Amino acid sequence: MNYTMFVIGPDLAEDMIEHCRADHPIEACGYLVGPAGSGRPERLVRMTNAAAATDWFAFDSRELLGLYREMERLGEEPVAIYHSHTASAAYPSRSDREAAGEPDAHYVIVGTGGPQVDVRAYRIVGGEVSEEPVRITPPSTPVP
Repeated sequence: MNYTMFVIGPDLAEDMIEHCRADHPIEACGYLVGPAGSGRPERLVRMTNAAAATDWFAFDSRELLGLYREMERLGEEPVAIYHSHTASAAYPSRSDREAAGEPDAHYVIVGTGGPQVDVRAYRIVGGEVSEEPVRITPPSTPVP
């Protein structure tokens, strides 16, 4: 897959932002999953930040294994992996770049430290970061 834009429905976007706001000042983290090969997120999975930190996150390994087993069983894949930045810009940190292990997934960062929430999407492949536009659109709208 090689999408140049991150497209998400308004309900999923709202759920993701709500999760990030609710966990503030701890970084929130989760997955947006969808049918394999579709590039379309259809389901949000809130994950536990095992680090419980304000400046980094770590997925709980048992929870993550369960999610991957569930996705395999349902014919899904990670479309986006999201987390919040509670006190820094919504740009991948060095640890974010080092931990990025899904080259086909979007990496979404929700900035919750300012007066307004900032949602930004990236591709991270081999530590290289490229920003993508974010479009919030109804689910029936085709992906370009």
